[in-house]
Parts: sequence; structure tokens; C-alpha cells
Amino acid sequence: MSSGVKAGLVSADVLQREKQELRKHERSIKHLEEESRNAQTVFRDKSGRKRNLAQEQLEQRLKAEAEAKREEQYAKWGKGLAQERQQQQNVEDAVKEMQKPLARYIDDQDLDRMLREQEREGDPMAALIKKRKAKENKEKEKPRYKGPAPPLNRFNIWPGYRWDGVDRSNGFEQQRFARIANKKAVQELAYKWSVEDM
Repeated sequence: MSSGVKAGLVSADVLQREKQELRKHERSIKHLEEESRNAQTVFRDKSGRKRNLAQEQLEQRLKAEAEAKREEQYAKWGKGLAQERQQQQNVEDAVKEMQKPLARYIDDQDLDRMLREQEREGDPMAALIKKRKAKENKEKEKPRYKGPAPPLNRFNIWPGYRWDGVDRSNGFEQQRFARIANKKAVQELAYKWSVEDM
């Protein structure tokens, strides 16, 4: 039979022996049943290796947080960083102005600074101040190449300031410009030829 006992007419000795074997078999399996009852589920991937679900969830959460952070950064960039800074500056200026008294007196330092920074037409010192500002800005400027005009390139990139002026290219840029000019000339010639009879 499916249970493992013999079917049909069987003596009592055979039945008792079979019962003892079944009990022995059940006792040997009993500890496995207890272990399996309290056991955790084991998840495996397609190749059969054990998966650590807690670790995977942690990784997914970190990945989602990084993605959200990046999306937030892109949203911030999409609005415009300079515009956001300007808006923040306007809000700070408005708060500062609201804290001041309504009447402004002659000793108001902010008013004095604002009036000094204004450029007026016909101011004899304006040219000198512009020169000083230009000189200050010039010092902060990065060094540039100062030599004969460099050969053109596709991207109109100026050479570095340490360039010695020697063209070490393989001539690709010049060939490209020649092809573009030739193509344009052929198109213009074809157009003129096609409208010649009109």
C-alpha cells in the first residue's frame, strides 16, 4: 500500500512489526518536522544561490534615496540656480528693508552705500572707478594664448596659453572645412543654374 504496510490477509506478527517500523521511522523524522516548523523561508535566485532579502531591500532603499536626491538636484537645476539665488537675495533684502524704520535719515549707511554705487552721467571719477574695477576683474581672469591666430577647429576652441604655435594636426580639420565649403559652393552653383532661365 501507499503507507508502506502490506495489503490483504496478514498475520498479527507482521502487523506488529510494521507498526514498530512505522513508529521508528516517525521518531527519526520527528526532529526534522520540529526544525522545519520553526525554519525560515529560504529564497534563491535562478542559479540556486541564497538571496539575502534584507540586504537587497536596504540596497533598493539606498538606490531610491540616491535617485530621489538626483531628481531633486535636477529639478533645482531646471529652475535655474542663478534665478533661485536672485530670488533668495530679493527675499533677504525685503526682510532687511522691512526691519528698518520707515523714515531714512542722512546717517543711514545702506542708503549711503546704494547712492555711492550708482553710476551717474558726467561723473568725473566714473572712468577711474571703471578702470579699477576692470583691473580687479582682469587679475582674476585665466591666462590666454597670445600669439598668431590659431588654425580653426570644429568647436572654435582657443588653444591653451602654453601652446607654442606649432600645428601638429593631421590636417583633418582643414579637410573638413574644405569639404563644407566645397559642398556649399556646389549647392549655390546648382541653385544658380536651376534659376538661370527664370
